[in-house]
Amino acid sequence: MRKLLPVLVLILLCARNLAAQQQPQFTHYSFNGMQLSPAYAGITNRPEILSIYRYQWLGYDATFDDGGSPQTLLLTAHTPVRLFHGGVGINLMRDKIANTTYTTAALSYSFHIAVGEGKLGLGIQGNVNNIKKGSYRPNDENDPSVPNNSSDSKYDLGAGIWYESSTFYAGGGVTNLLKAQYEFANTEDGIDDEKKGSLLSENHIYATAGYHLPVSSLFILTPMALLKHDTETFSFDAGAKITYDEKYWAGVNYRHKEAVGALIGLGLFTDNSLRVGYAFDLTIFDKVAKAPTSHEVMISYRLPEPTVRFKPPVRTPRYNFTK
Repeated sequence: MRKLLPVLVLILLCARNLAAQQQPQFTHYSFNGMQLSPAYAGITNRPEILSIYRYQWLGYDATFDDGGSPQTLLLTAHTPVRLFHGGVGINLMRDKIANTTYTTAALSYSFHIAVGEGKLGLGIQGNVNNIKKGSYRPNDENDPSVPNNSSDSKYDLGAGIWYESSTFYAGGGVTNLLKAQYEFANTEDGIDDEKKGSLLSENHIYATAGYHLPVSSLFILTPMALLKHDTETFSFDAGAKITYDEKYWAGVNYRHKEAVGALIGLGLFTDNSLRVGYAFDLTIFDKVAKAPTSHEVMISYRLPEPTVRFKPPVRTPRYNFTK
């Protein structure tokens, strides 16, 4: 596993001067490999659909406007595909912060390589992003440089690496490789073509790892961490969860200069194919500028591992003739 660590460090170092717009963050990051790296697609050998809804800073007072609390809905799906020697996956996300809505759809492919007792994935991702701006209150009334009700869409790319085994996982990814520039125009008064504002998308870097440590025949302790980096900020999450009988889990999490959190969940049905989780964050930094709590709900459904439905041809020497 030590051979993988330099790769993850290299990803972080290459991106230390990157990024701007902060992408959504989730307390359920240990369940959410598809959002962190396209290389996660199909790596667990089981098709899976996952959804997370996060309501950050519940009841945040925006003073002048209703709402203002960031709200994010994420839907991912991935499956192994033997024909492609890897897996494919999709991400759909809607992130709303005040009067700005960020929507993205991404398609991922991961090439899998057997490494030791586990599997290494090398992933690429293509996505289309839309940023929609709502109404603003300019300091000067009717200021044409302040766009209202404008949006722009751009294509972009991502890449990543992921290692998965029965006891250990580690991976990372980088987004917005093309660093697309979004332009916004005032849609009123027929001046749509005049670009009055712009936003440069910058790279976001993720690196994560976790280790499943059996402490008894029924309990498994999983320490976990997530590093996040953009052009101006570096942040990390660190925590641990304990799983009982592979069915129930509970954990704690610390987010750097942000919050402490707790998460609980359980698995249902055969082989715990349906998993339901809840996470709670308590703000402990900059409490004056934020609301006290954030909440997350996670639901995932895993299908059985695909089986080979055809038999390979059997060759015998009976019909081999030589002259």
